[in-house]
Amino acid sequence: MQNCDFIPTPRAEAQRQVFVAHGQGAPVHATLAYHWARMIEALHAAEVIEQLLADPDILSGDLMSTGQRVGEGVGIIEAPRGTLIHHYRVGDDDLVTMCNLIVSTTHNNQAMNEAVRSVAREYLDGQELTEGLLNRIEVAIRAYDPCLSCATHALGQMPLDVSLLDADGSVLDHVLKSHDGSLRRDLAAPVGLPA
Repeated sequence: MQNCDFIPTPRAEAQRQVFVAHGQGAPVHATLAYHWARMIEALHAAEVIEQLLADPDILSGDLMSTGQRVGEGVGIIEAPRGTLIHHYRVGDDDLVTMCNLIVSTTHNNQAMNEAVRSVAREYLDGQELTEGLLNRIEVAIRAYDPCLSCATHALGQMPLDVSLLDADGSVLDHVLKSHDGSLRRDLAAPVGLPA
């Protein structure tokens, strides 16, 4: 949104200009601005789809592709949450024999880790995991990967399992947030963490 000169569809371009104006000449770095930018991208996509549905070159001639059968393929697509890479192999019986997916969560993992670390630095008192802290962690994760949480959970109802460790790796606090938003404090060390 902030690096292009324009979007070539009228409604999306109008919204991009509002977005850029919000920064008053500086880049917009607000975490939740990712959602705003995604909505502008979705509007642009809808406008392009409308144009393509009336394109005579697309709608004329054969609409089915033919060719030699191939047992392997890779597809890459940009989605609202990031780049998706799918790689498949199919046997002679048309069953998938290998599937390798690199999804947006993988690409966004470092950014999500940095966002959660930033939340901890600013809002963690070092002793206790609070509901407010968990809500801020949820916002940080949703900003980079809304599909990870939003697809199945309403705001404030994203299940979380958060442990607070001291410098030696001992558990100081451990909170489980359920899909219904309820919290359960469990000071027993989670699986995989030192006691």
